[in-house]
Amino acid sequence: MTVTVLILATFAVAGEWVLRQSYFRVQHVTFIGVRHEPLALVIAASGLEAHPTMLDVNASTIKANLTQFAWIDSVRLTKHWPNTVVVTVHESTAVAVAFNDKHVLQYVDRHGRDLGTAPLHANLPTLDYLDARSALWPFARAGRSAAFVAAQLPPAFSAQVSVVTENDHGVVTLKMTTPLTFILGPPTQLHAKFVAIASVIAHSTLRPGDVVDATVPGELAVTGGAPS
Repeated sequence: MTVTVLILATFAVAGEWVLRQSYFRVQHVTFIGVRHEPLALVIAASGLEAHPTMLDVNASTIKANLTQFAWIDSVRLTKHWPNTVVVTVHESTAVAVAFNDKHVLQYVDRHGRDLGTAPLHANLPTLDYLDARSALWPFARAGRSAAFVAAQLPPAFSAQVSVVTENDHGVVTLKMTTPLTFILGPPTQLHAKFVAIASVIAHSTLRPGDVVDATVPGELAVTGGAPS
């Protein structure tokens, strides 16, 4: 029995020694899906350019290093022995923009994360938090509902949404380009609320400045004008 254990241990050590030779070091690396972050910086952060052995390539460590980049949401790493690694990156999608404390426009994803500088002509809704103490992004544990709603906007009228606001009571409001205003209330029953809003836009005559309360999807209320 002792001899068998020693033989197995010897083979294990020998096998690891073989796998740590240069032939089994990372020689070929492919990154897929990196569009917004500088590829050279992403590669450097992965540590793969140092040609570690395939045994030493730690997927969890690489994922943790790469998800520190603002645009990178998730990472999948695949090893192809003897010496190739493929890193597939899934980037976040910008759903809105918001001004930071330096009044620079920033892209924002569905989680309310800052993704980086956006051009002033970015064709996305602007997030606004109705609290003078925290009027600029990030909104310090507030305003995340506005980002969530922006991510859920349906194609039927998403292009018409200019501003998504949230107040300190969690009430979300859509300001349209028309200009019309739709009060959503809390970010619940969004599908029903969006269907009601799309129906009102398509089948009612609203006047600029009208405010439509869609807090209860089946009981819309219009103020500031009269629907036809």
